[in-house]
Amino acid sequence: MRRAERLFRLVSELRSRGVCRAQDLADHFEISVRTVYRDIGHLQGSGLPIEGEAGVGYMLRPGFDLPAMTFTFDQIDALALGLSFVEAAGDTALADAARDVRAKIEASLPDPADRRLGKAPIFASRREGRAPLMAGTVRRAIRDRAIVRIAYRDAEGALSERTVRPLAIWAFTDGWLFAGWCEMRRDFRAFRLDRIASLEPTGNRFEEEPGRNLEAYLRDRILVGGRRA
Repeated sequence: MRRAERLFRLVSELRSRGVCRAQDLADHFEISVRTVYRDIGHLQGSGLPIEGEAGVGYMLRPGFDLPAMTFTFDQIDALALGLSFVEAAGDTALADAARDVRAKIEASLPDPADRRLGKAPIFASRREGRAPLMAGTVRRAIRDRAIVRIAYRDAEGALSERTVRPLAIWAFTDGWLFAGWCEMRRDFRAFRLDRIASLEPTGNRFEEEPGRNLEAYLRDRILVGGRRA
């Protein structure tokens, strides 16, 4: 979990629980007590009215809330369409996250009468249904810069073993694919998830390298002279 997301959720926990012990927060977020102290100190330094101290507990002073978000009707419709697509197309974790985002946004809208996000008559559907479970593994590998090993079948059905640095994942109407740097080909390649027989992390990570990163892939493989290749 990224720190910005953890800080947001920490404020939500303080608001809902009342007095919280640092150990309870550490257990909830699966972090160290020292990290809790550091996060609380950061929030207090940013002006949040958090009272308490180490060894006693913390509480968010009543009356504080996060700033309400305001959206135009077109922005609400855009959010509704995007979240609907993720719910229909994403793997289980991603679909659950989309529903959580929907609830979080609705709860932060200033006027309950205008909470149209869940009622917007805009929907998305998929011909092939949701992403396979391995999509979640690919997303985590991209986020963690984790090298993966895959068994891949090409259009003729020939099977090959590849070691890949995953860089990006795409959701299309008919399926999913991910792109990355293929160690075997020493070049960028895109892999359809429905042709992957197996996929597993190798336990190794890769570093950002010019010529082998997402920026290079997008420049060399997607845009050529300002037009799609």
